[in-house]
Amino acid sequence: MLAMYSGQIGSFSSRDLLLFFIMWELELIPVYLLLCMWGGKKRLYSATKFILYTAGGSVFLLIGVLGIGLYGSNEPTLNLETLANQSYPVALEIIFYIGFLIAFAVKSPIIPFHTWLPDTHGEAHYSTCMLLAGILLKMGAYGLVRINMELLPHAHSIFSPWFMIVGTMQIIYAASASPGQRNLKKRIAYSSISHMGFIIIGIGSITDTGLNGAILQIISHGFISAALFFLAGTSYDRIRLAYLDEMGGLAIPIPKIFTLFSILSMSSLALPGMSGFIAELIVFLGIITSQKFLLMTKILITFVMAIGMILTPIYSLSMLRQMFYGYKLLNVPNSDFFDSGPREFVLISILLPVIGIGIYPDFVLSLAVDKVEAIISNFFL
Repeated sequence: MLAMYSGQIGSFSSRDLLLFFIMWELELIPVYLLLCMWGGKKRLYSATKFILYTAGGSVFLLIGVLGIGLYGSNEPTLNLETLANQSYPVALEIIFYIGFLIAFAVKSPIIPFHTWLPDTHGEAHYSTCMLLAGILLKMGAYGLVRINMELLPHAHSIFSPWFMIVGTMQIIYAASASPGQRNLKKRIAYSSISHMGFIIIGIGSITDTGLNGAILQIISHGFISAALFFLAGTSYDRIRLAYLDEMGGLAIPIPKIFTLFSILSMSSLALPGMSGFIAELIVFLGIITSQKFLLMTKILITFVMAIGMILTPIYSLSMLRQMFYGYKLLNVPNSDFFDSGPREFVLISILLPVIGIGIYPDFVLSLAVDKVEAIISNFFL
């Protein structure tokens, strides 16, 4: 777990592209081992699928890193600050962009590169799921902002309409697929894919507001999805059931877990006052204020996103209903229930930022405002 976490932290803190790539690769091995050794019945299948997808994407990342570092310089450099001031021919920039995009699309995940995620979440241990959903997926979104947007702005402005189209498709597709999942972890995994669509749209809008919304959604969704997997794990500890249609009536024996699950599900479906709402609202404002797209295009994208936001309560609330309501009080071996103990109250440390960001988002936005303005200014030079 610590090795996995070290690789993730290293990727976010790297100021050098080669170090970024090494850290990107470093965290694959611990994830593979966590899946193989502590996963479910189909753990070998899901671990192999995970490593094939992510290692395949990493090949394109390595080609992009070496290409961008060696191009047009007597002294090859991989320093991000130096590369940010470098320009490339448009055709070459597009080639670099596609290489990086494939790597980050697998990790984010962007459809159609997303199929590893539900399988991996379905088989991984709950603690692994927390780090996968909370941090690993955000590495792809971070790469899109830090490398594709900042280093390759001309190519990004060409590809941005496709980001908008794919992002809206992803919101609708994953939100429609989620209610059909019997496995609790797979349902939460599809909700993660749907929420990543808002990040893709924010990145594609090429506005200060849209990019701020995407960054806020990255942080917000990291907290919410990790907390939901934590609660799914605590529920599994009590009842030893993973499928929603086998559950029911859990609100009576475990009311504290039920309360926390309800609060975080509401945050996931963008209840005002929670971080999910303010992040999605800022992404909406980013699209509406974008100068790049025609008014009808912006209206259409906003309308489709709104449909996705209507579908979100359907799978969130039906998940709560299947787990906690009804009369199917459980007849399971360890029916000696105990509600959340001291371990579960660690979740308050995740819940407080979710509410704090929802009430005062400027606390997070102020940290990134200068960098966001610097990135967006590259598009209007």
